[in-house]
Amino acid sequence: MATGQPPPGGRRPGPRRSVAAIAVHLALLAGLGCGAAGHGDRMRPAAWQDPGAGAVGRPAIGGGVTAVPSLGADGRLRTLVLDLASGRRLWSRPATTAGRPADLGVTPAAVAGAPDRPVVVSAEPRASGAAVVGRYARDGRELWARAVGTTFGPARCGDAICLSEFTARKDARFAVVETATGATSWTMPGIAEVEWADDRRVVVFRIAGRPVVEARDLGTGRLLWSFSVEEALGRPVDLSGGWSFGVLDDRLIGYLAPYRARDDAPLSAFGFFAVGLDDGRPRWVHRRSLRVYPSASPAVALITRDVDSRDRDGGFAQLDPRTGRTVATVPAPPDAGDDWWPAFPADLSALGLLRPGHAGRAYDLRTGHRIAGHVRAWSYCTVGPTPLRISGSPGFLPVPALCPYDLSTGRRPSAAGPPPGWYTGSVTGWRVWRDERGGLHGRHDASGTVPGMLG
Repeated sequence: MATGQPPPGGRRPGPRRSVAAIAVHLALLAGLGCGAAGHGDRMRPAAWQDPGAGAVGRPAIGGGVTAVPSLGADGRLRTLVLDLASGRRLWSRPATTAGRPADLGVTPAAVAGAPDRPVVVSAEPRASGAAVVGRYARDGRELWARAVGTTFGPARCGDAICLSEFTARKDARFAVVETATGATSWTMPGIAEVEWADDRRVVVFRIAGRPVVEARDLGTGRLLWSFSVEEALGRPVDLSGGWSFGVLDDRLIGYLAPYRARDDAPLSAFGFFAVGLDDGRPRWVHRRSLRVYPSASPAVALITRDVDSRDRDGGFAQLDPRTGRTVATVPAPPDAGDDWWPAFPADLSALGLLRPGHAGRAYDLRTGHRIAGHVRAWSYCTVGPTPLRISGSPGFLPVPALCPYDLSTGRRPSAAGPPPGWYTGSVTGWRVWRDERGGLHGRHDASGTVPGMLG
């Protein structure tokens, strides 16, 4: 299926928005990275770059720092922490992927805690396996450590840290711990991934043979609601294909990708669904639709491709993530072949069929009509990334980087510029991303927090 593959790590409230409001939101995202040329240095956004960072994973941002998995030439993995405003390196410590499936990407760090005392939490190697360690963000001083053996890695959840511990054992558990001390607040059996949290609740995806989305009280662990993914999308469900989530206003939008166990087997259940954050009740379901990669977070824009009952690819559709309704369609091009890759302009107004080095196509998502002439669009820099040479951890791929292309020629322009906001997202106006060579870039050219492709 030429709809793109889920990238490593891409498994995974406010006033009501109309379709027009969503369009405005996308326009704002497109403006990220545009700068203000011609208005003098005073108007230029703060920006920095670290070409030698060796970044291989998803950056975490918070507390005036950014923390990113970094791979050295010696094959050793480290968590690299930089000052967010300047890009100055502050400290680094050894990191590990012990217990994390390779198709989830390299274990990211998390940044949480009080604004005046932020904490970077990461998985570090120990003689007994992995430990999840909290360190003061500015100087790397160790505050606490939890021996966990194997883990999927830490995640910020409200003011706390959430993680799955002992994931290789039958008694694997999900734990919520205090950011400042590492003390356990509560635990529950099994493995789960945090999809959303505020200061009172956490919503998790429980990774199991019968997966569910659950909301729990952040302070006590009390179950607030539970939603069965199988009831929404059908059976059989197989998480091997991947998943992703995003939050729009008062609802969680989820996606489960298909998986084919063997060549002659049917696809597992897949598609999109939305549930209310307050009550866990379904808002809409869209079965047998593929998420197109690369693309924006499901909470920002849903560009999908339908699959018929015989598992054949159909046309493309843009869904309103709030209602699940189709707002634009592009019929499947009958003569496009299968050697193309999806590409999108910064404002997500068009769907591009990229053929690197050859002329491709672009279709206006508002009308479905083909666009003539030059269209600049963003897609993966490579569709065949080289596995990372992490000592003792084969099979991991770097977080994918995006590059611009001229769809009329399939070639890259000489000047790239920063990637679009729908890819990077932003945290308090800051965008941090990895380029195709492992360099790390930071840029403050927005306001507020918006999810990117990877969350």
